[in-house]
Amino acid sequence: MKIAVLGLGAVGRGILETIGKKNTGLLVTGVADSKSACIQHDGVDVRSVLSAKKQTGICGDPTLTADDVVTRASYDLLVEVTPTDAVSGEPAYGYMKKALMRGAHVVTSNKGPIALYYNELTTLAKQNNVQIRFEATVAGAIPIIHAMQHDLSGNTITALYGVLNGTCNYILTRMAEEGLSYKQALSEARELGYAEADPTYDVKGIDAGIKLVILANTIWGKSISLDDVEITGIDLLTDDALRLAEHQESTIRLIGEIVPDKDLFRISPRIIPKNHPLVVKGSLNAITIYTDMAGELTFIGKGAGSIETASAILGDILYIRNEQCME
Repeated sequence: MKIAVLGLGAVGRGILETIGKKNTGLLVTGVADSKSACIQHDGVDVRSVLSAKKQTGICGDPTLTADDVVTRASYDLLVEVTPTDAVSGEPAYGYMKKALMRGAHVVTSNKGPIALYYNELTTLAKQNNVQIRFEATVAGAIPIIHAMQHDLSGNTITALYGVLNGTCNYILTRMAEEGLSYKQALSEARELGYAEADPTYDVKGIDAGIKLVILANTIWGKSISLDDVEITGIDLLTDDALRLAEHQESTIRLIGEIVPDKDLFRISPRIIPKNHPLVVKGSLNAITIYTDMAGELTFIGKGAGSIETASAILGDILYIRNEQCME
């Protein structure tokens, strides 16, 4: 299978590194970062691209762009891992549409376009007899979307609760266990790379809210937007609240909730017992789903990271390839 990769941040590099190390049978024919691109119809030298990116800051020809890769490269599947724009979904949305319209599959970790244009993109994919998959948009390496869509397809899923943002979970863990203030824990999260220089999307609960939108629309067929999610972040959380929870043998976690029958979509800090399955430490994610047949199931794993996200991306790519082989 020929693939093209847009985006060479941590996730994009992780994907290329994985393809370079594993015998995946994937041929990379196009790569683009924000300032350059490389197109080779008979296959790009992945190691050379990664080396050039590390040494020069660009992956290829500065006269070529991501749009050139989308429109001119020869590929069966487009991997779109450029930075997320949760307001417009661009330019990723435009790249995905062009790829789908030319009959190529799309795999992405980009939350913006999926949250904003899920119905349009899936309709376009069906019209062109291709697939769009986005496991990496929610909970990193945890295959939660695949599990609910396929492995539990015979079940009625009645509710979902989860820790969906590793940055917030790390901050809350450090505040509870080490007595750090919110500012101290946030500063530490920045130093370790868990938090961005501007952590607004994370600490205000917006990132987790976007993930709820994706889950509600894809699993339960809702048509909600971020405006439909009730969101309270952790940025106003006080040390006193954590101490109060501690006295109750509990702690605080930022929990996302979906109860589809009640049209309940909420992100908020919740006091929960320390022995609860959703009390995971550090930057881990955890999701509990309630089903009519399989009962209560909890998934725990790394919700972010270049290799962890690459795991979800590669899983989607190989799922599509294997389905093609069976046709």
